[in-house]
Amino acid sequence: MSTSYPSDLSDAEWECLQRYLPPQSRRGRPPIHFLRSIFDAIFYVLRTGCPWRYLPANFPPWQTVFYHFRRLRLKGTWTLLLRALHWAERERQGRHPDPSAASMDSQSVKTVEESSGICGYDAHKHIKGWKRHLLVDTLGIPISIYVTPADTHDTKGARGLLAGLKFFVPRLKKIWADAAYRGQELAECCQATGEWELEVVERPPGTRGFSVVPKR
Repeated sequence: MSTSYPSDLSDAEWECLQRYLPPQSRRGRPPIHFLRSIFDAIFYVLRTGCPWRYLPANFPPWQTVFYHFRRLRLKGTWTLLLRALHWAERERQGRHPDPSAASMDSQSVKTVEESSGICGYDAHKHIKGWKRHLLVDTLGIPISIYVTPADTHDTKGARGLLAGLKFFVPRLKKIWADAAYRGQELAECCQATGEWELEVVERPPGTRGFSVVPKR
């Protein structure tokens, strides 16, 4: 009897996902592992954060799982899935599928000792690890995600976050951001990249700790 996990895809989720997968080649040997079990393994890693090599034995070999994860990343399949889900959720909430405004921010995340790859130290947040750069619409749904070492400045990360995005958000006109994104250079980059207006919303003078900032 196979083991199931909370991260496993439901039948409805798998049916939706299959629409965006590249067709499987009929050449060569037939696949040994079901593609759905490979995706269940991928989502297990994404939900639990475990290293690929630590995948439970009831999943396909970690090398096979990582091969498919990387292949789909290089083909742009994960990006396509994010776009499709974003459009579908906006329509479900009665909104136009393409947003006209968005908010940009970043978050530094501490890594564990077992993490591989290069990480950086965010001196402002006192965190060694990675930084997630996010662009979300007014519903809070992610439009674009870009990951860098934690010592990457927000304005530099913003360029990677916004690169190549115009095709996917043709109606986007305005981007709100906090004071970390100040500077004429980034504002000009937004105009040149997608004809977007960057509006920096700053905290009221003397504000300390968390406060609700207008427009964000």
